[in-house]
Amino acid sequence: MTQNSKAGTQSVWAGEKDYLVHGATQVPVVLSVAYGYDDMDEWYDVAIGKKKGHIYGRNTNPTVQAFEDKVKILEGAEAATSFSTGMAAISNTLSTFLVPGDRIVSIKDTYGGTNKIFTEFLPRQQVEVVLCETGNHEQIEEEVAKGCSILYLETPTNPTVKITDIERMAKAGREAGALVVVDNTFGTPINQNPLALGADLVIHSATKFLGGHADALGGVVCGSAELVEKIYHFREINGATMDPMAAYLILRGMKTLKLRVRQQSENAMALAKFLETQELVEGVYYPGLETHPNHEIAKKQMRGFGGMLSFAVKGGVETVRDLLPKLQYANRAANLGAVETTVGPARTTSHVECTPEERAAMGIPEGLIRISCGIEDIEDIIADFEQAFQYVESGLKV
Repeated sequence: MTQNSKAGTQSVWAGEKDYLVHGATQVPVVLSVAYGYDDMDEWYDVAIGKKKGHIYGRNTNPTVQAFEDKVKILEGAEAATSFSTGMAAISNTLSTFLVPGDRIVSIKDTYGGTNKIFTEFLPRQQVEVVLCETGNHEQIEEEVAKGCSILYLETPTNPTVKITDIERMAKAGREAGALVVVDNTFGTPINQNPLALGADLVIHSATKFLGGHADALGGVVCGSAELVEKIYHFREINGATMDPMAAYLILRGMKTLKLRVRQQSENAMALAKFLETQELVEGVYYPGLETHPNHEIAKKQMRGFGGMLSFAVKGGVETVRDLLPKLQYANRAANLGAVETTVGPARTTSHVECTPEERAAMGIPEGLIRISCGIEDIEDIIADFEQAFQYVESGLKV
């Protein structure tokens, strides 16, 4: 494959050739925990990284390495290392580079689990955490300029799909000598490449869009070989290793990544426009809409606006309770990025770990519903939401 191959071709072919055996056209699932050597010197060279190979499953695995290589190529990175979950990727990356006395700058609208690391765990480790208003680029720049070890961004955010200017923030991070880390789970390497915009590291919850079928957990971090080697070393010792079966399932799912993301993005745009017309809807949040406050930034740094959107309903939680069970073509579940449309309020999905007060402080109303658009025919999805709205409206009028 040439370096000029496009993302759809890379999703199918990248990173696999070196791992095919016995004439197979698909990467095998290697379930061996250990790898044997008759030559003691060769064993030692592999163990210390002087020679390519595998010695123990907590460190490396051929199936897992094929997955890492595919993501690395899609993100235009020198290296990648994987994890058992997306949160393991985030927590291990932060733990690799932060020590007591360090300072990290981020935004308020990160995923609930990430926010818990910022508000609960890092302060206990004597790491100063500064959370800025998402979208307030001037405030972020001011705080970064005061000095920090890491500038951590998530864009689009979960679940409010707010946008941060990666290129602008990466410049601020570089000037302050900070590592710039971007969670690109919602963006996907199909729609957005943070490394090309100046970020140092990019993180994915591979469970979501990369896998695409809601059947495997995983996480991955991409960046320079030097930085990724440090994260890998932390992970290999602390043990948050990706399972080879999960790697195989995600690897297989990634072959259709471009097709899925393209359809999900189209569906999300159409559904967002429909939701704007509904009387029960107070607000629709999708970066592809011209009404989105950061629409122009999204246009600049994204090739597509993604399959994630959210909307707030009048009546809050009570309306959510009535509306969601009436949907026929949507899983009511705490997941996203799958081929099936998935819905849920932030209070039971992205920010279930947070109290109502904490969610309110982050600008997440209790009546906010997150939608992960699937690949279904959008006419059926819109009709499904339409009948659900009609049901609730008729009930409210009784």
